[in-house]
Amino acid sequence: MYDVLIVGGGPAGLSAAMLLGRCMRKVALFDTGQYRNSYSHAMNGFISRDGTPPQEFLELSRQDLEKYEVEFKQKRIVQITKEGELFKACDQDNQVYISRKVLLATGLCDRWPKLEGAEAFYGSSIHHCPYCDGYESKNKPLAAYGKNRDAVGLSLSLKTWSSDVMLFTDGTKKLSRADRELLARNKVKVNLLPIERLEGEGGHLQRIVLKNGEVEDREALFFATGSDQHSDLAAQLQCDFTSKGVVKTYKHQQTNVPGLYVAGDAARDMQLVIVAAAEGTKAGVAINMELQKEFRL
Repeated sequence: MYDVLIVGGGPAGLSAAMLLGRCMRKVALFDTGQYRNSYSHAMNGFISRDGTPPQEFLELSRQDLEKYEVEFKQKRIVQITKEGELFKACDQDNQVYISRKVLLATGLCDRWPKLEGAEAFYGSSIHHCPYCDGYESKNKPLAAYGKNRDAVGLSLSLKTWSSDVMLFTDGTKKLSRADRELLARNKVKVNLLPIERLEGEGGHLQRIVLKNGEVEDREALFFATGSDQHSDLAAQLQCDFTSKGVVKTYKHQQTNVPGLYVAGDAARDMQLVIVAAAEGTKAGVAINMELQKEFRL
């Protein structure tokens, strides 16, 4: 019997595990080794860890856990059910775990642009978050990519880091007249033509080749193509979701399912590493307080 099962070994799960370990709770942390920022070369915007490679951050965080009695398991949880007041989890080897509380920190997976040549630039000059990687692309000719209207907001945001921003819709024509006027007022160029491929050297994007043979010189591309839940565990447990596809949580990361918490990108629109870590800590405090109440006479 565990006090808490934490599913997901990224910043949210690790932060929660450390807090709960300090509260002397019996905790098992499950990690598959698959992370949203696996393509990233550096984790930016995290105070005291700015520019740290993600894998180094994870290793340092796991070292912090060694002094606490947190069980770290390199396994995938494939099913969770709630039976009365307890949760029953099953891993890929059919091993069963019982716990009083569950924290899901399973994150999201991005829908990377499916463009010829794009994979060579993932994490080095193709990014999804300008707050994470915009500074490193400052004053460069930038591309905002999206087939839907979501890329309008992205392209306007990129003006913070560069005066030269071009929005690519890759052959779709879903921009409204108001969109076009807004982009024009803010000097964002718009290219509606289909893209043939991306070109560059050494992981650095240099140009976008269009299907009509035209070439646009761009040194970084930010995309707004959406993301999906990395795990279906929240859906298995019948969590409520927002219209944006993330789990609906309350003040301290609680869900509509009693005893179930969700922290990190799986539950938030502001998807930053430092925010995920903070949410993990919030969830850890809330879980411990709930356990304290349950054990009082």
